[in-house]
Amino acid sequence: MWHSYLAVMAGGAAGVGARMFLSNWIANQFGSSFPWGTLIVNVSGCVIIGIFTGLTGPDGAFMTSPLVRQVVAIGVLGGFTTYSSFSLQTISLLADGELLYAAGNIALTLLLCLAGTWGGLAVGQLLQPR
Repeated sequence: MWHSYLAVMAGGAAGVGARMFLSNWIANQFGSSFPWGTLIVNVSGCVIIGIFTGLTGPDGAFMTSPLVRQVVAIGVLGGFTTYSSFSLQTISLLADGELLYAAGNIALTLLLCLAGTWGGLAVGQLLQPR
């Protein structure tokens, strides 16, 4: 059991490293006035998780073990961008005909994450030494 966790954690470290490298490279190429690096990382992570899941899913062309799927999808791509997991889960809800759950997931994720970030920033400011 622990080997699974360690493998996913190692994949996460690789994904985080890839995200940092790509984001920094893009910022150096295009400037940092708009978060192009984050946008490109999020979109590319979504494309990659879609391709990977499509190719390795039950109807996919490549059979892989559950551990390989976890390392890539949760570890590498989760470290690279959690937006990929959110997108895959939302698409799965839509594919299952769960339109209200999909819409709720989209709305709640956007609103709660923005509110959480805003609230966290406010708390961080309050905790600053004066």
